[in-house]
Amino acid sequence: MVETSPAAAPIGPEAQYQRFLQRGRFMLQRSASTGRHVFYPRVAIPGSGETDLEWVEATGTGRLYAITVNRSRNASHNVALIDLDEGVRMMARIEGRETAPIGSRVKARVIEEDGQALVVFDVVEEGQA
Repeated sequence: MVETSPAAAPIGPEAQYQRFLQRGRFMLQRSASTGRHVFYPRVAIPGSGETDLEWVEATGTGRLYAITVNRSRNASHNVALIDLDEGVRMMARIEGRETAPIGSRVKARVIEEDGQALVVFDVVEEGQA
């Protein structure tokens, strides 16, 4: 019987994405043959099925597609959909404000919160992104 140590076992795309974030890097997957980006990390591109996915550094820039604010007695936070310049949409939050105009240019950064690395966005002026 052959045993495989957990360290030698391949890790899935989500775990790879989280490892990049832990190192402060915002990475996306891209098909080597078509150049098409995909998000959330996966093993194949939905619809077309390309499996030749490679990790590339995200530009981190995009536009705010939609935003909502969740309010409770003690706090409020927003949930935003961001259209990245690479052509994919992701859910995140806008930092430093409760809401922002739809279409605003945004720039990503990686933060650590409660021991977990995550991507958040800041609204930027048109010439800064």
